[in-house]
Amino acid sequence: MANLRVPQAADYIGLSKSFLDKARMTGTGPVFAKLGSTVIYSTADLDAWVAARRVVPTNDNRPARAAA
Repeated sequence: MANLRVPQAADYIGLSKSFLDKARMTGTGPVFAKLGSTVIYSTADLDAWVAARRVVPTNDNRPARAAA
């Protein structure tokens, strides 16, 4: 598990630094820690935050299953 500062965390999850800054202010972003004025994110928390936002498409082009 690594700890990343905001620009590196944004790169890690493929979003902008601005997004993370706004998400911190609204409480909608990943868990973070503040060390003085420095904000850090753990890669484990970033991975968990991304995983919690997985969406399974309702039309995934798989054949319907037969009723049992």
